[in-house]
Formats: sequence, structure tokens, C-alpha cells
Amino acid sequence: MEHVVLTAQKRTGLGSGYAARLRRNGRLPAVVYGAEGKAFPIELNTLEFAKGIKGISESTLINLSIDGVSHEVFIKDLQRDILTGKFVHVDFYEVEKSKALHAKVPVRILGTAEGVRQGGILEVPIHEVEVECLPKDLPEHIDVDVSRLGANQSLHVRDLVPPQGVKFLSSPDMVVATVKFAKVEGTAAPEAAAVSETAPKA
Repeated sequence: MEHVVLTAQKRTGLGSGYAARLRRNGRLPAVVYGAEGKAFPIELNTLEFAKGIKGISESTLINLSIDGVSHEVFIKDLQRDILTGKFVHVDFYEVEKSKALHAKVPVRILGTAEGVRQGGILEVPIHEVEVECLPKDLPEHIDVDVSRLGANQSLHVRDLVPPQGVKFLSSPDMVVATVKFAKVEGTAAPEAAAVSETAPKA
């Protein structure tokens, strides 16, 4: 997977007053939480941070360079000003490169279901699946091809092919996508209608 790269510096000052001065100067206060529970304060360029994380998901691995030292992190929590929407603080969580992690990865639907072409409605009950893998193998998303999904059919987690090095932790019976038809009195689903039309007359 492609990593996002961000640059930061260790933060020497603490407290709300110091953090407010950082924000006024275009800096974003942040904290990195290590895998062993240790935490240390840092600061980033707010504009560079906003540009760097645009379009990423919770499962995006970030290469965070702190004073020239590389750290692989995820965004743990991101706070915005409730009035302006501007970033005010971010928490990062550092991962161990050699240790498997658990994460929720977005599902990306591909194609147009055959059942939808017949007039059905595609429903996607879940938008992410839980996986286990090493940080380097963590996918940005899980692609789900629904093009062959017919009327009243469903795709489950057990039907998905995990990327190399990735194990699904979500229940195999969990429905990822299904095609349904609206129940209208006097109207049959395509399969039922086809049987009626081809059945021999008495």
C-alpha cells in the first residue's frame, strides 16, 4: 500500500496557552502514542498536514518523520474546531512493524450488479471489514466485485478473497452486498416472471 508521508518536530512546550500560540502560527499540536503506552508531544505544519491526509481512511498507514526519525503511525483521533472546522489537535498511534495488528478496512464496491440491471436495488449493509495483518500488508480498502450478483443474491465475507498477508476477522456469514426487489403487489421478481412466462399451459 502507498504510505502518506508527514514531517513533524518534537514539541517542547505544553499546556493550552502554548498550543493556542502554535495554532496561531500555523502549527498543529499533536501527540504520538507508542505501542508500549508511552506518549510524546509533537507539532506539525497545519497546511501540510491537511493536504497530506486528504482522502485517507482510518486504515491508512502514515510515515511520520519526527526530527528526521521515521515512525509508522495511524491517526487515532482528530479534533476540529466546532465553529471553524479547522484542525486543532491530532493523536497518532505508532505500530510495530513486525507485529500483526487488527484494523477496520473500508469496502469498495466495484461494477454494476446483474440484479440491478434487472431492476433490483443494491444494498451494502456494511462499509468496512475487520482484518489482521502486518502493518506493511494493510490494504487501503477491500474491493468487492458485485457485477455477477443476481436478483435476491448476496455476497458474504466468506466469498471475498483477502489480499496476500491479510486475514479476515469479521464473521464469514456477514453480508457485504445483496440485491433486493421492492415488494409491489402483483409484481414478481425477474426469476418468478420468467418461470410464469415459460410454463406450459394446461
